Amino acid sequence: MKRLLFLSIAAMLLITSCEKDPIPVPPEPEKPYVPSERVDGRVALAYVTYWGNRIPDTRVITHISYAFAELYVRNGVYEGFKLQGKESRFKQIADLKKTAPDLKILIAFTHIVDNPDNSQGGSFSAMASTDSGRKAFAQDCKDFLEKWGIDGIDIDWEFPGISWSGAASNPAIDTYNFTLLMKQLRETLGTEYLLTYAGYVKDKVPVSGGYKYIDIKAVDPYVDFVNLMTYNFDSAPKHHSALSDSRAYWDCVRTVNAYRSAGIAYNKLVLGIPFYGQHSFSQKPTSLNYITILSLDKSIYKIDNWDPISNTPYVTKNGVFFCGYDNPKSIDIKAKWALSLGLKGLMYWQYDADDTKGTLRNAVWESVMAN
Repeated sequence: MKRLLFLSIAAMLLITSCEKDPIPVPPEPEKPYVPSERVDGRVALAYVTYWGNRIPDTRVITHISYAFAELYVRNGVYEGFKLQGKESRFKQIADLKKTAPDLKILIAFTHIVDNPDNSQGGSFSAMASTDSGRKAFAQDCKDFLEKWGIDGIDIDWEFPGISWSGAASNPAIDTYNFTLLMKQLRETLGTEYLLTYAGYVKDKVPVSGGYKYIDIKAVDPYVDFVNLMTYNFDSAPKHHSALSDSRAYWDCVRTVNAYRSAGIAYNKLVLGIPFYGQHSFSQKPTSLNYITILSLDKSIYKIDNWDPISNTPYVTKNGVFFCGYDNPKSIDIKAKWALSLGLKGLMYWQYDADDTKGTLRNAVWESVMAN
């Protein structure tokens, strides 16, 4: 009898124990991401840098703009151009076409001098100021495209008529010569190759002695599309890439309206998405990549705060606005708005700033192709 009682009590304890401490069930493995089907004519463009080390996922990219190549100008005379960084890095990217033949790869040219064997000798301003300089550069571009079997040229002269990063400028002629340069590139490259440029958020602006920025209407006949740099509009405590926000210096809506007012068709515009948050233009850190934002100390920083006015998330530091940025929610909102107008899609700066899971690049793809 005692033995039966003991066994009954043991059984009850076992049942109770099982109820309190169930056998753990391993979580289901995360399903692999399967991108939505590509929609012909839409653009999901990634800027991929020479200092990056990731191999882009070609399933979620239609175009790559490789950053950068730089001009060699000595005593005001154009002598040629070279890639920045190691050629082996560029070859990694160019070779992607072997397995992704529909991928379009462009080489982007910068006004910044970075190579140790080069110096600032006039840059775009000097090269574009003469017919011989423009023709020589355009032919060098065509030869480069043919050598590497890639698809086009992206001009990132930021910007005619102003001096950023030590680049030479001449407001009297730069804006006009930018148009002549793009005209020459189109004539030399023909229609076989793509021609794009990194566009400022406004049309050309008159200044003392000339203009600054780009005459977007004059350039329009020569380019396939414009990569709108719709970021760096402002810094904390304002959003740097707001869809629409009168509190900030500028926003995406005002940018697209400026191009439309100048007569540019919506389907020649690609909206820019930053894969970073902008804190300041002078105080370090000036900006933080998305992957860095995710790793911030959560006892000090709070991410994914949401501003319904700008339609963007932001980071706070000890409760104070630290930087605005973009996440999948804001990317989708921007894409829906852009596609509703007829824009070609989205581009982003830059691929390696994303997290290792590809959260933002996948969001760009889905928002462009699935909306």
